[in-house]
Amino acid sequence: MEPSKRSEVRRLPERGDYDPQTINSILDEALICHVGFVADEGYPVVIPTIHARSGGTLYLHGSPASRMLRSVKNGAEVCVTVTIVDGLVLARSVFHHSMNYRSVVIFGRPREVDDPDEKMRALEAVTEHVAHGRWADARLPNDLEFKGTTVLAIAIDETSAKIRTGPPGDDDEDYELPIWAGVVPVATTFGTAIEDPALRDGIEAPGYVTDYRR
Repeated sequence: MEPSKRSEVRRLPERGDYDPQTINSILDEALICHVGFVADEGYPVVIPTIHARSGGTLYLHGSPASRMLRSVKNGAEVCVTVTIVDGLVLARSVFHHSMNYRSVVIFGRPREVDDPDEKMRALEAVTEHVAHGRWADARLPNDLEFKGTTVLAIAIDETSAKIRTGPPGDDDEDYELPIWAGVVPVATTFGTAIEDPALRDGIEAPGYVTDYRR
């Protein structure tokens, strides 16, 4: 995938990655994204929200009353980002402290999903993004809920990933300093599921809950 002028990684370009498989894997693992847009009032806003990828399309959803969805559903440009932190990089100098991370930036003009079949598939994708296997277990949206949900689609074609891995990079003269340096790994873990107090007796947690993973 060739980067556009906007999506090209300029700061430390060696960390840029434009391979669709790399980009898709980061989007799929990240639980939420942040959507940047200019509100109708003219000021910039960044909103965290759940996303889901299906093929080359990123889907967002929410209430029709959502300021974000109202502002961008008519084709206003957005910038969507996701970030996964993999480690805290502690260098010998304060200047070279960093983080190991995987991130993606997407530029695009969202379109509102009007086709009922695509909209339902998008809602399935969002549900499965949160918990794979849940769509088949849970009650599907009724007509009122379906009509009361706005879904936006963004083509994943003006995008890039940026990735940092490895140990600190100190100045040559600092390697002799008596200061510990290295990486503190960071990982997202999921605990034991807590039952809804209103859960009926005899209902066991499904495997995708007891063995949740991304």
